[in-house]
Amino acid sequence: MDLISSLSIATSGLNAVTNEYAVVSNNVSNSSTSGYVSETATLYSDVVNAQGNGVRVGATQLNINKALQSSLYTQNAKVAAYTAMSNSLAAVSSVQGSTSATSGSTATLADELGNVQTALTSLTSTPQSSAAQSTVISDANSLVDTIHTLTSTYTQQRQATQDNISASVSTINTDLTQIGEISQQIVKLKIVGGDTSALENQRLGVMSSLSSQVSVSYTEKTNGDMIVTTADGTKLPTRPDQTGLDDSTVTLPSSTWPLTTQDATLTSSMYYSASGVTADGITTAGGVPAITLNGKDITTHLTGGTLGANVTLRDQTYPQMQAQLDSFSYTLINRFSSAGMALFTNGTSTPTDLTDITADSPKGLVGLSSKLSVSTSYTDDPSSLAKDGDTTLVTKVLSDTFGTSSSYVSSDTSTTYSGTDLSAPTSGLGPDGSQSTGYTGEQGLVALATTLTSNQGATIADATSSLTSSTYVQTTLSAQVANVSGVNVNNEMAKVVTLQNSFTANAKIISTVQTMFDALMNAIS
Repeated sequence: MDLISSLSIATSGLNAVTNEYAVVSNNVSNSSTSGYVSETATLYSDVVNAQGNGVRVGATQLNINKALQSSLYTQNAKVAAYTAMSNSLAAVSSVQGSTSATSGSTATLADELGNVQTALTSLTSTPQSSAAQSTVISDANSLVDTIHTLTSTYTQQRQATQDNISASVSTINTDLTQIGEISQQIVKLKIVGGDTSALENQRLGVMSSLSSQVSVSYTEKTNGDMIVTTADGTKLPTRPDQTGLDDSTVTLPSSTWPLTTQDATLTSSMYYSASGVTADGITTAGGVPAITLNGKDITTHLTGGTLGANVTLRDQTYPQMQAQLDSFSYTLINRFSSAGMALFTNGTSTPTDLTDITADSPKGLVGLSSKLSVSTSYTDDPSSLAKDGDTTLVTKVLSDTFGTSSSYVSSDTSTTYSGTDLSAPTSGLGPDGSQSTGYTGEQGLVALATTLTSNQGATIADATSSLTSSTYVQTTLSAQVANVSGVNVNNEMAKVVTLQNSFTANAKIISTVQTMFDALMNAIS
């Protein structure tokens, strides 16, 4: 082998070592960066005329198992969804009390109702006692306050989900268009044969962030571009050209494109309607804003992650809880009134008419629980509870209103709810009639209150337990991904030692060749 070939081989070796040093350095510096995929330098033998001529540096490779990475993204969406649900529902849990036998059950709806029952029972013994009369009114007010607290919590938490949806859409837009911007650079570099590993790693980091906002997957095209889709396959564009538009129409990255929604102050009579948006291109027929893509409502296609969880809470979970409480409030009014003691009212002089159950109170049930009150005829004159010491009415209320036999809790034979129907409304609830309580309405009043609390408690507990199990799976998947794609600092430092030896060897060859060249030149001169 001549001196020129030796020098060429050694020089290419130094170039290769320098490149590997850069890769190792990048790995170590990003070892704690979330979503970072370790990189490996690629080297090829350089052969000229069947003779070795050193090494060539190829494109840096990412150590990634795409199937495993995709599974982790899916699990990220689940954990983020259950986290959002658990955090939101914790506010309900804090005000509803507990029906658990081991928790020292206090302050539940059933407890407050039971206090009214106990106060009425005490009144039968001392009907003319002003203290006993006042206790009934006080406990009735306390029950109403508990119902108001619950409905206020549903309203506040539902509004919070709407606010969170707007924030999530903005974050998703930013992530999508960052992916689009990076993809543009990758495509351009690939055309000229440039190294795109750093940009691909950066893009994967954004994908990891996006996967916590909504369930998504991705595919890479041969030119380096990335296509992002939702769990059901709906394509989410990352650049205008992916929708047939000119990229100059949007400045990337953008927080307002491609998805569009708007802020809104929600009321109990508003609901999300999938039947289409109104003239403004965003608001649905039920008044709740949709999430649109190019003017098309894709709200139902955006599942999982923080966004999907908040959509579910806004459109299903809290509306059902509200419907359950409105149904209970109506039943409370109805059963007391049927027994002859109109202790509770809808806050107006107009009786609740359920010919249109989806209408706002007092015509319908929607929002009734927020308007529930103790009748002024009793608060102004508590003695009317047992007029002149007569306990007949109180005794009837205790037997009928709090009764559990079929005659006190059953429904009539009509197809619409009416005052003669003593069962709690269970279906066709909410402003769009799509809600149901999920349990029978033919229960005693206390049992209804207990069932309502237990049903909502089960929803809260399910979110908590699902968060625990999904987090465990996420941790397991993260460990598997780390084994494939993570940075092992010890291994990287071991590579440094090897590279140092290689650098020294190649440098020694160059030094030796230089000495031989000098000797040759001196001999010639």
